[in-house]
Amino acid sequence: MCASLIVKPELTRSFIALQFPEEVVKEIARVQDLLSNQHFIGKLTELENLHLTLKFLGELDEEKLSKVKTFLASLHFPSFEAKLGPLGIFHYRGNPHLLWVKLLGKELYMLQENIDTILSPLFPVEERFMGHLTLARIRYVKHKEGFETYLKSIHVKELSFPVTSFSLLRSELTRRGPIYTPLQTYPLEH
Repeated sequence: MCASLIVKPELTRSFIALQFPEEVVKEIARVQDLLSNQHFIGKLTELENLHLTLKFLGELDEEKLSKVKTFLASLHFPSFEAKLGPLGIFHYRGNPHLLWVKLLGKELYMLQENIDTILSPLFPVEERFMGHLTLARIRYVKHKEGFETYLKSIHVKELSFPVTSFSLLRSELTRRGPIYTPLQTYPLEH
């Protein structure tokens, strides 16, 4: 009797994101440095992994990934300015869980909406998009009130920066953390 081989298609875990210029990365590094003297158990986002997720796509086979690339290449959107905003915290069961910096600029939301629209034949539209850049994932804080009071004292410089492209990225999850590899970059119109 002959056993048939089932070949699983190779899947690529992917998402669409904005990456940041050096001056933004330096400001985030400064803020993370201020956080490092606080007593929390968790993980700071690696500077090389800083990004704003515009749309998470999940595990895609080669055919669907090819369609995504084609659809995104047809998107026309003008370049724009965005700005770093204040620090924020997402809580989980009443405890600090995710520390982030808000990104300001209505064009960020318009770009995300345009990406959602152009990919709507392939993916559901995002129910809620909040432009933020994750600084740290927090597992435990011993003195929650003191930690949150300290966070209120940290002021992020309101840096403006140009957004001239977005990228389709591969996400590989490893024991040392995620590795993001650009698959394609899409320039915005000047």
